[in-house]
Amino acid sequence: MQVEEIEMKLLTEAIFLRHGYDFRSYSEASFKRRIRQLMIKFSIPNVGQLLHKFLHEPNFFNSILPELTVGTSEMFRDPSFYKALREHVLPVLKTYPAFKIWHAGCSTGEEVYSLAIMLREEGLSQKSVLYATDINHMAIKAAKDGIYPLESIPNFTANYQAAQGQGSFSDYYNVAYGAARIDPSLRQNIVFFEHNLVTDSVFSEIHLILCRNVLIYFKRDLQSRVLDLFSNSLVYKGFLGLGSKETVGFLAGGSAYEPVVEKERIYRKIQRESSLLAGV
Repeated sequence: MQVEEIEMKLLTEAIFLRHGYDFRSYSEASFKRRIRQLMIKFSIPNVGQLLHKFLHEPNFFNSILPELTVGTSEMFRDPSFYKALREHVLPVLKTYPAFKIWHAGCSTGEEVYSLAIMLREEGLSQKSVLYATDINHMAIKAAKDGIYPLESIPNFTANYQAAQGQGSFSDYYNVAYGAARIDPSLRQNIVFFEHNLVTDSVFSEIHLILCRNVLIYFKRDLQSRVLDLFSNSLVYKGFLGLGSKETVGFLAGGSAYEPVVEKERIYRKIQRESSLLAGV
């Protein structure tokens, strides 16, 4: 085993044992890249010194956690995905008297608010509860605040229009102090909190789970474990939306799903709990 590989294993074990965050089944290439970026940014010459800081300086670790977790997001990111949700998923959710949505890995909240806007436009806000979770406590705080740079608004607006938004995107934010603040009323049915996909438990009776471009940073065995978490959280015939580079097809438990819009990575759970537990 190479020295660098040993160092990375020691680092991930130390993070788990000292801080409770489990990066041991993350993609090695992605994790190494982020560690190298941290070492350059803070002028840390080797992994051994970084390990010492992680073990003995908890404030330092908490400050760099956002850089260890991946947080790429924007309003209506991949507009065709949201268009497919509007056309193929929301009509089914309309048939329920009430429903629950879990956005796992919500980052700084842009995509959660995008979904909240769609639900309002489809008259579904009062029937829904959105659970928005992320491993990164700082990202959750930013999501709760719902404040975004003004320079991002033109891109957000273009995405909204491409996703077949039914009004004007400017109806959903206010400008103050040089930033755009999402309409607070959009948060009424959203519950933000920290949740770790690697170590935390399932939700119950969820009708739609969104987890976009998170699984690609996990190794295959962890991907399968997270899919099992989602399967145990979804109702029968519930929906799962993944990122453009992710699929259930090659994962253990993937046979429990059928594609709804394969191109947009939207799937539907077609096996009941008893079948899933039996491995059928």
